Amino acid sequence: MNVVSEMRAVHGAQVSGTACYTSCTYSYLSRARVLVQTLRAAHPDWSIWVVIVDLPPPAVDVGPALAEFDGVVAAQDLSIPNFRGWLFKHNIVEACTAVKACMLRHLLALGFDKIVYLDPDIGVFHSLAMIERRLDRGSIVLTPHQIEPNEARTAMADNELTSMKYGIFNLGFIAVRNDRTGNAFAEWWDRMLQTACYEDIEAGIFTDQKYCDLVPALFDRVQIERDPGCNVASWNISRRFVEITMSGDITVNGSLLKFYHFTKIGGVGDVMMERYAKDNPAVFDIWFWYRRAIGSSAIVDLPKGYWHYGHFNNEVQISDEIRQFYRNRDDLMAAFTDPFDCGTGSFFEWLRENEPGLLRGKIGRDPSSPSQKVNLDAV
Repeated sequence: MNVVSEMRAVHGAQVSGTACYTSCTYSYLSRARVLVQTLRAAHPDWSIWVVIVDLPPPAVDVGPALAEFDGVVAAQDLSIPNFRGWLFKHNIVEACTAVKACMLRHLLALGFDKIVYLDPDIGVFHSLAMIERRLDRGSIVLTPHQIEPNEARTAMADNELTSMKYGIFNLGFIAVRNDRTGNAFAEWWDRMLQTACYEDIEAGIFTDQKYCDLVPALFDRVQIERDPGCNVASWNISRRFVEITMSGDITVNGSLLKFYHFTKIGGVGDVMMERYAKDNPAVFDIWFWYRRAIGSSAIVDLPKGYWHYGHFNNEVQISDEIRQFYRNRDDLMAAFTDPFDCGTGSFFEWLRENEPGLLRGKIGRDPSSPSQKVNLDAV
């Protein structure tokens, strides 16, 4: 099955009403399948889309997984100039977040009235009609990482201080109305992300997220959703008590659980859960359910950690150091518009001759050094 823009609406959805989309690679498609399955149970009337920042591996059938979505868009089909050169500058997390605003503009242009973005590692447990109602009153809806202050010093460091570094609002969720303000925001956000969507805390950037700290200052009609049942995650579980009622409902601080963000499951997320949910056993019940759900949604025969854009065309892995070296060199970006190429006169050949340490996983000389400027006549 080919990944194409504006795939046929497999569930009869039309280009109107509310659309929800996510962004992922094939390695994260198992999570995105759980998202679409839980979201469809809560909102069978929504049109659900995915933007794939990847190319399918040979001999792996991704068709059944993609068929669960109403629309599938390949990232290379979005309006990003010199896509391959642009994408090369990003690691896998940066790349999946960098396309979010461009995809938002795509769905706005198609004519959807309201658009919701959810990260692929989110599960929906209850109706999000309150988000739609917020978009009746406003143009942009954001959720903060925290909605209650912590008191313990460790919790403050893990939560409030971390949010100040990585962003006040969690961009695993955003909702936008198709009006003047919503379109102006989408255009601005896309411009920012196409310019710099990197994990660079020292430069004041954390992928797509830190930019949105500015949104309440730059745009009007901004709604802040503070329902404790929204965007429950490891970064706020210290102040969210989860319960499973006798009737089977899941509540958070007494409010129905709308969506849970299973961020960094199996890693830092687990550490935070162990630290802050020891007296909150329902949290672990939900995490165990999610682990089983993504296991049953796995793509058969998909290589572990697969990402088509993680390697040069000759299968040599592209390190973060190589990506950063390339994006810091205007001369290299101008000379090698397809840096994935490995043929004669390619960026790979230039690295092998001039910066072999980078290909061995070592940091080379300062990329801004004048002595390292590329000879454009030699490529």
